[in-house]
Amino acid sequence: MDGLLKESQLMGSRLSPQDTLEKRLGSLQKQREAVKYRLKALSARQSEITKKSWEIRESIIQKYQEIQSVLKEDLRITLSHLEMEERAAVSALDVLMERNCCLIQELEQDLARFSLALNQADTEPDTMVKSSEIIVMDLLDQSDPSSVKLDESKANQILGLTNSMLLLVCSQTPLMKKLLKSYSSEVNLDPETAHPKLLVSRDGDRVAFTDTWQQLPDLPERFDTTLNVISSQGFVCGRHYWEIEVTGKTYWELGVTYPTIPRKGTSEDCWLGRGHDSWCVEFFNGEYTAWHGGLPHQLPFTKHFGRIGVLCSFPAGLVTFLEADKMTPLFTFCAGTFSKCLHLAVCPGHDHKGNNLNPIVICNASSPTSDL
Repeated sequence: MDGLLKESQLMGSRLSPQDTLEKRLGSLQKQREAVKYRLKALSARQSEITKKSWEIRESIIQKYQEIQSVLKEDLRITLSHLEMEERAAVSALDVLMERNCCLIQELEQDLARFSLALNQADTEPDTMVKSSEIIVMDLLDQSDPSSVKLDESKANQILGLTNSMLLLVCSQTPLMKKLLKSYSSEVNLDPETAHPKLLVSRDGDRVAFTDTWQQLPDLPERFDTTLNVISSQGFVCGRHYWEIEVTGKTYWELGVTYPTIPRKGTSEDCWLGRGHDSWCVEFFNGEYTAWHGGLPHQLPFTKHFGRIGVLCSFPAGLVTFLEADKMTPLFTFCAGTFSKCLHLAVCPGHDHKGNNLNPIVICNASSPTSDL
């Protein structure tokens, strides 16, 4: 057996250049077909995702339209009941007003007769006056304006029910808030990665700038030039959401990063978003900028947001930044497939002439991490 194997190897080593080229050509052709097949599969998957996304969007739009239709019909019915009450009240007042107008006409006629009788020394004026007074008093009693009113009790009930419905809708919207909150993941900042001019809280939930250089061990993982600190936890799958409080700050950077981000020296890649290992949104001098791979994207916002949401989705391959209160999207990076685990990364910025001393605070939610 060993002899036959050696003989086969010798024959293989004796292949002519032509045979070697043909063998190599055949191998390349197989590789080309494999890549073509994969390209076809990727294209089919792209079409499938586009179709599925369109179907989901259409279903959501239809549900919103159905909700609007239900509310519109309920509003129509409610207003029709109120309009019926209004018509009834107005009609009742019309009747009373008409009776008063008729009585005025009768009184005008009585006045004319009374004047005539007075001129003719008629002996019946007292009887005429007494009769008119009785009629007038009866009508005034029957036509009291306050006797005709809307059903205020029912109106208050309707207002109460509509207010309850509004509170219910508000409690469920924006829908994305409840959904993203379900992806909340506990994170703590790692003090061993923090620049020496950063103060990290004992619980690792906040960080602030200090003008004093702290004498800390020069660990390989510590940033020594950029004012960065990253989370102890890294994530490799699922969906993860964090909210960060930045109220009162004039300069900050928030994002996610691979652990391979450079941490030493003055290289641009050490800054969040300046290299290909991190993604971030920066706020400085009233302007928002999204960064990745050194490419800036100016954002059309000027409001000083107090809380920023960061969503990292491994299935979708995206990093999204939001204004957390109303879930307003600020910017989304379509990163494709993440090649390493991701860490939350923050930079509270320098003191900015004494206007940026507030800490960055991570608002860890109590809900469990979701790997949906």
